Amino acid sequence: MKDIKQDLLINEQIRYKEVQVIDDQGQKLGKLSINEALELAASKDLDLVLVSGQNPENPVCKIMNYGKHKFEQAKREKESRKKQKTIECKELRVTPNIEIHDFTFKAKNAKKFLSDGNKVRITVRFRGRELNYVKMGEDVLNKFIEELKDVSTVEKKPLLEGKNMFIILAPIK
Repeated sequence: MKDIKQDLLINEQIRYKEVQVIDDQGQKLGKLSINEALELAASKDLDLVLVSGQNPENPVCKIMNYGKHKFEQAKREKESRKKQKTIECKELRVTPNIEIHDFTFKAKNAKKFLSDGNKVRITVRFRGRELNYVKMGEDVLNKFIEELKDVSTVEKKPLLEGKNMFIILAPIK
C-alpha cells in the first residue's frame, strides 16, 4: 500500500471511535466501532476507507479494495484526458500593403488551420511610417474576415495594440 498515493484515509489512519460502515456489496451495516469495522475489513482481505468525514458525528466508511479503486480512478481520468482536444492558436503575420498572391497564400493556410480545428490569429505589423496608415491594416484584416467567413467566425474584432493590429478567428462548429 505504500506505493499508492492516498487522498482518502484508510485502515489505521481513521481516528474516529465509531463509523457508519458500508460493505463491499453496498449494504449499509450501521454504526460500528472502528475496531469492529477494521476486523470486518481484514476478514474480507479488503481496506476500510473513509469516504465521508465532513460530519464528525457521523463519518462514513466503506469496505473496498483501495488499490483497485485507485487504479480504476486513474484509468477513468486517463480515458477522459484522451477524449479532450486541445485547441491551438496559429498565428499569421502580414503587412498592411500585402500583395494579392501573398494574401491568397496566407488565406489558404488560415483555411487549412481552421479546418484542422485550430484558432487563427492574423496580425498586421506596422513598421516605421506604416503606423500612419492604420486604416490600410484594418482593411487587410476585414478582407481576411470576408475571405474566411464560410469556415470561421470572428472571435475578436480588429484591435490595435502598440505597432500590431490583430483579429482572432475560430472555426465554425
